[in-house]
Amino acid sequence: MIPTIRAHLDPALTARVLRSVRLLYAEGAYAPLDRPAHVRSASGIARVAGRIAVIQDDANFVALIDPGTGFAHAITLPAGEDGRRQFDDVRGNKRFKLDLECCVAVDDTLVAFGSGSTPAREKILTVRGIGTDEPEIRVADASALYAALRARPEFAGSELNVEGAAVTGGTLRLFNRGNGAPRAGLRPVDASCELDLAAFLAWLDDPCAAPPALGAIRPYALGDIGGLRLTFTDAAGLGDTLLYSAAAEDSPDATRDGPVAGCAIGIIDGDSVRFGAVMGIDGKPYTGKIEGILPTSPNRLLAVVDPDDPVLPSVLLEIAITGVE
Repeated sequence: MIPTIRAHLDPALTARVLRSVRLLYAEGAYAPLDRPAHVRSASGIARVAGRIAVIQDDANFVALIDPGTGFAHAITLPAGEDGRRQFDDVRGNKRFKLDLECCVAVDDTLVAFGSGSTPAREKILTVRGIGTDEPEIRVADASALYAALRARPEFAGSELNVEGAAVTGGTLRLFNRGNGAPRAGLRPVDASCELDLAAFLAWLDDPCAAPPALGAIRPYALGDIGGLRLTFTDAAGLGDTLLYSAAAEDSPDATRDGPVAGCAIGIIDGDSVRFGAVMGIDGKPYTGKIEGILPTSPNRLLAVVDPDDPVLPSVLLEIAITGVE
C-alpha cells in the first residue's frame, strides 16, 4: 500500500479572480471545418513558442489566444467521425471525441493527452511549429501507455481519467482525477505518476515500442468544498514545486459532468500539500469549473474554465494568488 498524502486548507494561500474574458475565434465560425464561433470546453493551457495555446475536450481545434482580448486563432486538428470536429450529446457523437484534457509544452512542441476514460480517448496529440502557417500535427495511439496506467490501481483507481500534466526538470507527471464511479471493489483515486521525460519523448516518436516505465506514484486526498471531494483538474510546474487546480464537482462518473460547488488552487511541495479556495471577482466562492492553469508569475496565473455547455464560450481567468512561498 502506498500512503495517501493529505492536503490541508491553508488560510494563507488565497486565490482571487481578477478578470474574466470569453474566448472567441477572431475569424468567427466556419462551417466547412465544423468550427464554432467560440472556444468550447477549454481543458488545458500552455505557453508554447511564445504563444498561449488552449486545448478543448470536445472540439478538434487548438486555440491560440490573446489573453488581453480573449480573441483566438484556430489550429485545425484532424476531423473525427463523419468529418466532424465538434462532439456533444446533441449531435450524439460524444463517444468519438479525443477528450484532450491536459497539455504541456516541451521546447517548441505542444503535447496534449486524452483522458483515457474510454479506448477512443487513449490518444496523445503533438503540435510542432505553433505560430507558423503549417504546424506539424500528429495524433498518436497511446493505448499501451494508458493500459500501463490503468493497470496500477493506486494511480487509476476505479476509473482512469488523466486530467493534469506537468513537466518539472526531466520528469513528466501525470495526474489522475478521482471523480470516477466505484466499481469492481475499487474507489476513485486522485494520484500522480512520474515518467522520465526523455524516455517518454523517445517512445512518443515510436509508440509501437514498449511504453516508458512508470515511476513513483503518489495518491492524494485533496480535501473538500461544500461536502464534495476536490479532485485534480490540472497541474503546472512553479519553480521547485507544483501548482495544481481541483474542482468539487458532483459528477456521477469520469465521463459525465455535474454541478460544481467550488474550485481550489493548491501547492505540492514533496509530501506537503496545501490549498485555498478560489474566490470570484465578487468575493464569493467561484463555482465555474477551472480545467487548466498556467502560472505567469509567482503570484499570478491564467486559468481556463469549461462551461459544460457547447453553446457557451469557454472563459479565461486571471487569478491572483498569495501564500505560495
